[in-house]
Parts: sequence; structure tokens; C-alpha cells
Amino acid sequence: MDILIRPIVTEKMTKQGETLNRYGFIVDKRADKLQVKAAIEKMYEVNVESVNTMRYGGKTKVRFTKAGVQRGKTNAYKKAIITLAKGEVIDFYSNI
Repeated sequence: MDILIRPIVTEKMTKQGETLNRYGFIVDKRADKLQVKAAIEKMYEVNVESVNTMRYGGKTKVRFTKAGVQRGKTNAYKKAIITLAKGEVIDFYSNI
């Protein structure tokens, strides 16, 4: 099971990374906090202080077009916000 799916790179998470030393990730829905912590520490070689997780359900979307009403649904996902120990940093842009 691949725990980390992708990092969340938004203005809000970038600001939290700079000020509060917090980073966000989209993770596997079946992963628990201990598995997320181990995966982050192994991949980025940092010390994780805490992990907060939240689950988001998929939303139903409706569009009215010339072809008629189109219905769809967004995917459900799980988000993990990790807080690193003081002095630790994750650089998402180093591989670009």
C-alpha cells in the first residue's frame, strides 16, 4: 500500500509551512497516523512531531448544459497535516 499520494501545495499550506512548520499531504484512505508518520520520516528524512488527519467525502456535482443535465461526483480522499520538529524543513521544489 502506497501511503503518500501527493503533497498539497497551495498558498495556505505554503504559509503554514513557513510559519508553523506544517505540511499537508493527500494520503491513502486506509492509512492511520502511525503509518503516515513512518512514511514521511522515511521519504523526507525528517522528524515528525505530530500528525492530524481528516477525511473528505465526495461531493455530487450537477451542470446544466446544452446537451442536458450532467451529473457527476468528486472523489473522496484523506488529508494529513504533519507538524515537523523545530529546525526541520521539507522542500517540495528541490526535484524540479
